[in-house]
Amino acid sequence: MTVRILQSTPKLLHCNLIALTLFLTHPYSTTPKSNFISYHFSLLHSSPNSRNLRHLHARLLRNGLYDDVILASKLILMYSKHHCLLPHSLSVFSHMPVRNVYSWSIIIGEFLRSGRPQRAFDLFVEMRGSGEAAGHDASTLPLALRACASLGDAGKGMYVHGLCVKVGLVRNVFVASAIVFFYVACSWIWDARCVFDEIPQRDAVLWTTMLGGYAQNGEPGLGLEVYREMVGQGIQLDWVVMVSLLLICSQLGWARHGKSVHGWSVRRCLGLGLSLGNALIDMYSKCGELACAHRVFDRMPVRDVISWSVLILGYGLNGCVGVASELFEQMHMEGVMPNSVTFLGVLSACCHAGMVEKAWSYLNMMKEYKVLPELKHYSCMVDVLARAGHLVEAERFIEEMPMKPDAVVLGALLAGCRVHGNIEVGERVAKRLLRLEPQKSGYYVLLANIYAAAGKFDEAERVRGFMKERNVGKVPGCSLIEADGLSEEELKC
Repeated sequence: MTVRILQSTPKLLHCNLIALTLFLTHPYSTTPKSNFISYHFSLLHSSPNSRNLRHLHARLLRNGLYDDVILASKLILMYSKHHCLLPHSLSVFSHMPVRNVYSWSIIIGEFLRSGRPQRAFDLFVEMRGSGEAAGHDASTLPLALRACASLGDAGKGMYVHGLCVKVGLVRNVFVASAIVFFYVACSWIWDARCVFDEIPQRDAVLWTTMLGGYAQNGEPGLGLEVYREMVGQGIQLDWVVMVSLLLICSQLGWARHGKSVHGWSVRRCLGLGLSLGNALIDMYSKCGELACAHRVFDRMPVRDVISWSVLILGYGLNGCVGVASELFEQMHMEGVMPNSVTFLGVLSACCHAGMVEKAWSYLNMMKEYKVLPELKHYSCMVDVLARAGHLVEAERFIEEMPMKPDAVVLGALLAGCRVHGNIEVGERVAKRLLRLEPQKSGYYVLLANIYAAAGKFDEAERVRGFMKERNVGKVPGCSLIEADGLSEEELKC
């Protein structure tokens, strides 16, 4: 065989030499077909970049190996790995002469991992209509369910759940874990539990998903029950379980139990990965153990924007405005881009310190970082203005907001009117609040207290009478006390 290399630029000549070397070093005539495919599979797997991958792609076409579904599927996977999902991976998939469940699973999974759940679900629907994948297996259905979870589309997810029942895979542990994950993502925790209870053989992933679901949906008591069942079943505990336990401890304010989880993680040498480290910072911050939270933060080998934001928010909610501002500046110096939680932390700090100008600067800074302010940020700004006595300015700020204020925003202004005794603004705000939440007793009480503080006792009595007419009663307060490792609820009327 005669091989010619055309004269061209040094760069093209180098590419030709690489291609020639690969061509000459491969024993075409003596290699069995299975080894031949394995050889090309290993070349694809070890491809260092997309440029090299394109050379191998061309080689598969020249040698007639593009028809092999395993090699073509591996090519799709490697293009995606080198950030060429669009257009290369999709193009390879579209032109595959033969496709099976394996190739469909790869392309759906890669679109899901690249943050395109809608496209992933569309491909799943296309797969069903194509007839190329014989039935549905335990690899494509979980991907479709996770796409629905990412989209937050309950209708599509229930459709896939029904499909799982229809094809008899609902009790498959991998499919069941995906169904539970979908319902947890949609905050349908009771539906998730129903599916969980129907599975006779549960693996660690399924147990962990259910535990995390209770923790994320504000059901710490039920989460602890699942954890005790896990331990009783002898399920191996890992850092994912510890993250869920720390979230439960932060919700209950269990600093002592949170420290026990921290100690267990240290003894098991789990390290301080991002998820575990961030969960520890969050738990210590919410339990008021800011020194411990800061120590964990300092010892983390790698920190992301969540690490910074959680610690800043912890200091902000505890009124440590100086430390929160210093951390924000340090974060900026290290080149970490703040997110919405970061700004919520510094704005909360400004609320406690009454720093109006500083709060305005942070709110304006959000535009510089292209972080879109949400209602909670506007609520913090209203709270800062109201606490400082700038009630008219706060009311004007609410009117100029790009979104409709909720009860939290208006409630912050009403609380400011109560502190500063502004009846005029207080009446206007109270009327809007009572239209939004007519059964919320706190707003009636605040308005009555504003009238009473101004000496208008008849008006205050009229508001309380109005509460009785609407059958609105005060909800008893509730305190959670930890004593000797046990939690006790104390009602305060």
